[in-house]
Amino acid sequence: MDTYKLTAFEPNGEKLIDESFQAGNDEEAKEIGSRMLEEMSLIDKTHRCTSPKGKLILFHP
Repeated sequence: MDTYKLTAFEPNGEKLIDESFQAGNDEEAKEIGSRMLEEMSLIDKTHRCTSPKGKLILFHP
């Protein structure tokens, strides 16, 4: 399992979420990150999810 980082922002740059979570691969991380954002009603906010290697898994400007 690898540790992925999920962050969501307001337009002014304020962080709304800054969470780490475990996933077995990038595809699983994408699903988990999307689900977390939906549960917190943040899916339409600017967000990103990065892999331990710095790869961008999810991004919404």
